[in-house]
Amino acid sequence: MSITTTHDVRQSLLAQDSEFRQLSQQHSLCELELEQIANSVYLSAEDLLQEAHLKKIKLRLKDEMERIVARYQHAAIQH
Repeated sequence: MSITTTHDVRQSLLAQDSEFRQLSQQHSLCELELEQIANSVYLSAEDLLQEAHLKKIKLRLKDEMERIVARYQHAAIQH
């Protein structure tokens, strides 16, 4: 049995799993939008609401990606 790192699992999933790839892309887009907000000189109330909303979405996406990684690792152990 070969031991695969979480990084290797993620790379494999990015290459082979369209759902994981889509979640990863959405996560990256949220990160870019958060960086843009963070780099703003002035933050309006709307910016602060958008920042909180993006952080929640990003966390939800990461949680879902982690579930897929765990499911993949569990399946690999079973085989």
